[in-house]
Amino acid sequence: MHGEIGDDGRVTEYVLPRVPASAGGLIGDGHGRLLILKPTYKAGWTIPGGQIEADGETPWEGCRREVAEETGLDVGTGRLVCVDFLRPRPDRPGGLRFLFDCGTVTPLQQGNIVLPVEEIEEYRWSTPEEADRLLSGPVRRRVGRSLGVAGTVYLEDGRPVPGVTG
Repeated sequence: MHGEIGDDGRVTEYVLPRVPASAGGLIGDGHGRLLILKPTYKAGWTIPGGQIEADGETPWEGCRREVAEETGLDVGTGRLVCVDFLRPRPDRPGGLRFLFDCGTVTPLQQGNIVLPVEEIEEYRWSTPEEADRLLSGPVRRRVGRSLGVAGTVYLEDGRPVPGVTG
């Protein structure tokens, strides 16, 4: 893409880097358990979330949309608890992962969970210990490092970075 625009003043030649990004939500049941999902398209369990749309969708908008698409839940509030940078590898593009704490849902809301059967085969409410055993590596590390933290955690490949605090 070429033009004469830029965030830091006028630029005549530039190429914008493409960094994939996704957003997910931590959703609790009020009894210390987290909502986790079993997708049909990959092994293991995950949390509600997915890719941020390239049309200008923000991480929070992406989180809300993905939670609604995957569970039928409408989350109205959230708190950013983690940003994780994943380096590209031959089997994945890497990118940024945003994790929001979306609070707890009521028993009535829990009863209204609807799964898109082509994408999600089941859900469960799991303790943090169960989630730690069931979630995939990067998601597990992100969730585990974010639970009970007052601020925002910054990670690279799911691990803390020496010298960086939240």
